[in-house]
Parts: sequence; C-alpha cells; structure tokens
Amino acid sequence: MKIREVRTAGLRGATPLGGWTEELTPNDVVHTLVAVHTDEAVVGLGSVFTSENLVRAALDVISPLLVGESALEPERVTEKLHQNTFWLGRGGAITHAISGIDTALWDILGQVTGQPVGRLLGGRYRDRVMPYASVLMDEPVRMCAELEALREAGFRAYKIGWGPFGRVDAQTDEQIVRAARETVGADALLAVDAGGSDAHWAGDYKWALRTAAMLDQYAVAWFEEALVADALEDFVKLRDSSPVHISGGETLTRRQSFTPYLQARAWDIVQPDVTKVGGLSEARRIAWVAQEYGVKLIPHGWNTVVGLAADLQLASAIPATDLVEYRTGSAYIDELGQADLKLDQDGMLEIPDVPGLGVSLDGDALDRYTDGASLFDV
Repeated sequence: MKIREVRTAGLRGATPLGGWTEELTPNDVVHTLVAVHTDEAVVGLGSVFTSENLVRAALDVISPLLVGESALEPERVTEKLHQNTFWLGRGGAITHAISGIDTALWDILGQVTGQPVGRLLGGRYRDRVMPYASVLMDEPVRMCAELEALREAGFRAYKIGWGPFGRVDAQTDEQIVRAARETVGADALLAVDAGGSDAHWAGDYKWALRTAAMLDQYAVAWFEEALVADALEDFVKLRDSSPVHISGGETLTRRQSFTPYLQARAWDIVQPDVTKVGGLSEARRIAWVAQEYGVKLIPHGWNTVVGLAADLQLASAIPATDLVEYRTGSAYIDELGQADLKLDQDGMLEIPDVPGLGVSLDGDALDRYTDGASLFDV
C-alpha cells in the first residue's frame, strides 16, 4: 500500500480564544487537518497545530520524499522525512507538518491491521484515561462559573492558565487560584499554567519560586510554563526548589530538543504536543527517554478532535500517562468528530479500541469549518 497524496484543511470560523497577547479571532487558522490518501483508498487522519499556509508550504518540500512510500511504516517514513529535511528548518513548519503525516500513517496502519493505534505503539496499559478541562483564567466570578459548569458536566480534573496570571500582581494570582480551588473542591486535580510561551513573558526564576510556594498552599498538581521555554538552567533550579511539580515542553519539537531538559531533570512532567512535536512516533520516543529519568509524560493538547484522539491512543500505550488535556468549549473538538467523547461517572474518557485512531469526522461540521476544503474524495 503506497501513499498517493496528502490533503489539508485549515480550521476556521470557531477558533477559541488562546489567552495570548495578540489574541486569536474566530477566523484565525491555527489548526490544520491532514488526510493521507493511499493507492488502495484507505485514508488516515492527522492534525497539525499551525497555519494551513505553513503546512501546504512544507508539503511542497516533503511530498517528493513521501509520495510513493509505504503507507504502512509510519516511523520509518517519517524518520526519512526528518533526516532529509533538517537543513530546511528542523523543528519548524516542516516538523509540524510531519507531525500530522505521522499520526495519519499510524491511523492507516491501524485500519489495515484491524488494531487500535495504542496497541501498535506497544500495547494498551489502560482502556480509559482522565481528561483535565483546560480553562483560560479570568476574573474569579466568570472563571468559577465556567468551572462549576464543567464540574457538573462530570470533569474531575482542571487546568487554569494564562489570562491575568503573572501579569498583574501576586494578590491577583492568589485570588484566582483560591477561587478555583474552592469551586472545584478539595479532591479535584487542579493545575496552573502561567503561559511562559506568551510574547514577552516577564516571569523570572524568583517570581516562579515565590508563586510555586503559593500554589502549594492550594494543592496544585503542577505548575506549567512558569518560565520562558529556553531557560533551561532556571528550570533546573526551579524544579529542585519548588514544592509543586514543574512541567513544560509544549513549544519544543523533536526528541533532540527534549533530551537536554530530561537529562538535566528540568521538569517533573514533560508535555510534548503530538500535533507539532513530530507526531506519535516522536512523542513515544520522548516518553521512553522521560521514563528513564523518572519524568512523567502528559501530552499538551490545545487541540482538535483528531489531535485528542491521538493523545488518547498515546495515553493507552505509555505506562505513566494517566491524563490528557481537553480544551473545553472548542467546536473543533465538540462538533467536528463523530467519536463518543462522553465522560463516564468517574470523569474518565474511554480510549477507543476500534481500528486506527478511533475517530471519524462529521461531514457537515467539516464543511462548516474548513471553508469548503475537501479532505476526502468527492
């Protein structure tokens, strides 16, 4: 079975707010779906966390290396792409595009073999996983109303982040965290994301250490992106001194970028994003390295339903990965897919055990959010 072509479709019309300094509008395209077509009419789906224009430009470079290759060897094929494109921007748009292709190839392999992707990645350690609702911080009344609705919907884990946190004063930070903890309850998992990858992030090591001490008072599970992504030495110091777990890594790509942080023990939790790190193949390799250094992998997933499906399969195949991120209120998750993503009575999501990723797309929603782009044969 050979790869015939790759099609793309940027998602627009319902892009959720991201909390960034230069805020997104509903029509901004930051998620792009890819469909890998084979010469035997099997199609695999992937998702890329970047602009459709960048994905298409990357495909102009990648396609001569890709078309005609086996559609049943995802790790070998995507490693070929990495190895033969590094001088064109390793870690940038090309790596992001490879991420979606890799995931789509795993989806194809699962469909052809009749196996869920998680089993092909090495075996299923779990058949369900807890999602944590990812919520933008706001002033307490509005934020807590959203958290309360999520609690009533069945969520048992939450992450609040960005917004005013670390951008006003320490009193504001604590008011927000205190209100969130009181709303979700003492037994719920609550994480905090400072958003250190935002433009001109000003939170330094001393700020992060003081803030970590405050977060510990509210039993925060982890402190995410407390520093700018490249502050390796400060992350090491913070992780050594912080009373709460330190996490990071969502902006990095490829295993080579993660290795120095893992070797230096800069994080307690590593958070690669499958939709830009290099796909499921690369995320699995990072998980293996992390495991050797006692670091837990929890995937970053500000995502689409296809990306979430990939995270679920990854979580099934990694022993310690017992949480996935769920960007609540996103039409690209809640409306775009036909997968059953209902929480059970324990606040858990079932991991599909059907062939492939276990997700299909709703045709009407796809038409609505892709500006008439066609991922499939018409």
